[in-house]
Amino acid sequence: MRSSKSKSRLSWSQTTFTKKLLFFLSSSLPSSSLRSFLSSLSFFNLSGRTRTLSFVSDCHLLLFTMGESWFQREFLAPRRLAFNVIFYGIHFGLFAYGWYSQQSNPKLAGLNTLGFSVWISRGAGLVLAFDGAMILVPMLRNIIRVVRPKLTWLFPADENIWFHRQVAYSMAFWAMVHTTAHYVNFINVERTQIRKQSALQIHYTQPGGITGHFMLLIMFAMYTTAHHKIRKQCFEAFWYTHHLAFFFMIGLYTHATGCFVRDTVDPDLRPFFPFYSTEHCLGYLSWRFTIWPGIIYFGERVYREYRARRATRLSKVLVHPSGAMELRIVKPSFKYTAGQWLFIQVPEISRWQWHPFTITSAPEDPYVSVHIRQVGDFTRGLGERLGVGPSVVAAMTQAAMKGSEKDQKTGGRGDFVELDFGSTATPLPAVRIDGPYGAPAEDVFNVEVAVLIGAGIGVTPFASILKHIWYRQKRGNLGTLRRVEFFWVCRDAPSFGWFQSLLQEVEAAQADPNFLRINIYLTQKIGEDMLWNIAVNDAGAEYDPLTLLRSRTMFGRPDWMTIYGQMRQAVESGQYIPGSKSQLKTKVGTYFCGPGVLAKAIKEATVQNSSSTVEFSFAKEHF
Repeated sequence: MRSSKSKSRLSWSQTTFTKKLLFFLSSSLPSSSLRSFLSSLSFFNLSGRTRTLSFVSDCHLLLFTMGESWFQREFLAPRRLAFNVIFYGIHFGLFAYGWYSQQSNPKLAGLNTLGFSVWISRGAGLVLAFDGAMILVPMLRNIIRVVRPKLTWLFPADENIWFHRQVAYSMAFWAMVHTTAHYVNFINVERTQIRKQSALQIHYTQPGGITGHFMLLIMFAMYTTAHHKIRKQCFEAFWYTHHLAFFFMIGLYTHATGCFVRDTVDPDLRPFFPFYSTEHCLGYLSWRFTIWPGIIYFGERVYREYRARRATRLSKVLVHPSGAMELRIVKPSFKYTAGQWLFIQVPEISRWQWHPFTITSAPEDPYVSVHIRQVGDFTRGLGERLGVGPSVVAAMTQAAMKGSEKDQKTGGRGDFVELDFGSTATPLPAVRIDGPYGAPAEDVFNVEVAVLIGAGIGVTPFASILKHIWYRQKRGNLGTLRRVEFFWVCRDAPSFGWFQSLLQEVEAAQADPNFLRINIYLTQKIGEDMLWNIAVNDAGAEYDPLTLLRSRTMFGRPDWMTIYGQMRQAVESGQYIPGSKSQLKTKVGTYFCGPGVLAKAIKEATVQNSSSTVEFSFAKEHF
């Protein structure tokens, strides 16, 4: 019932909007201008037909989101299913081994009188030791960056954050199991008096109890601030609490120093690490294995700190009509590939915080640039420091909405304002950058067709890639790449501003009009004034009035299933890429940066339209 109501409400609003649009235009424009405007609301069918843009994609996205449950998506998708079988199979295997080794050890017969609780605590403890080592592995960013191009076929290196979360979820579950079982153990020790100790003594005076409660407190702080809503609203809370992991790992490595698992009444302690005798203390000695990822991670962080301290200079700050700040940084030692990202630190704002941003410049540029929106405490603080805080950005955005910054002298909507710090007493702030780090979009030259999809500010990685393609076109070195489809889905018109000048240059440089196709979608609700301005300026114009590109802006959300279906048909018929019919299989890589809901719809379209002759792949940008 809920589904039909949502669909009917969506259908009614879309129909009403369409009727209002057509009525307003038909009553205000001559037929020739109306036809010209309606042509801009259509998109080119890849097999040669043209049809008016519909709202099918909205309905498809709604049905797809409602029709697929979280369980199906996370556990039953083929690759996820294989991962879950291996990952959780290892966990339950370790749990069973820990249970068996405790239960079957004759030296621990006294401790085994506690029953199931001690067996469960031992099994869960072994699993936690494994997870304690594994949780740091996906955070070894420099190692992953090096091995990624060589081993991406073997494991999804771009999913390292997702894997980090899976290990964290597992740790939360097994920590609850381990802690609950130990609470029962301590009560039973006091009740049976197999050791002359009370539960409170074990809890709060022995290393096992102290480090255990200490780690639980740290886990509570880290897990609560890692929630995506808190992380989005206050990244600083997430950043600082996650660095408590250093103390968590110290607690993990020293957790067994109290020698709870032993074959004697009193612990056999030593004055040096690990502070107990392995003759009578019969723990797993798992710290000998779990400490190595910690040592490697610590070494990598030291290297990153050293690398970040190399000479770095902020050379320019540009502010675009959309309000995005562009920082141009000069660092001769910084080498990167198009599509990668970095961490940036501004010591005046915070001495400890490092924030991730996508690199928007190309490797051929003499600088490294990032585009920053003011959406959090750090970015707002940076904007205020540069003199372009939220109030200034709001004024520029309002001007962009009205089109008042567009005039004959200064150019189009893509113009920017360069901040002049030479005439003021306040110099540019010092910056430090750390990176670069790999991203899936850097593989665009390894496929025949690259589909680049950005939503809002998610277009940033493709700024670097499109620039790099432009440079490589000039050199005649495009590798296997034969065609590029670029999609940009924007909520409002001012967002086009900062990227427009680049798109104009890239579009104008195309000798082959079929090599690069630019598809821009505006999802904003359009007012009558804006409709009138678009209609008047578009009639007979060579360039789109919103973006000033030859490619026309389309309104509404893209119908991804239809787009990929038409692309597959065009490739199979040989119309899309000359000579593709003679190939065994054409590889089409989709690279996306944007919200997860949109990613699901695009991924579903790639999966549904893959065939024996056309292989669609999907990769999403992760930080």
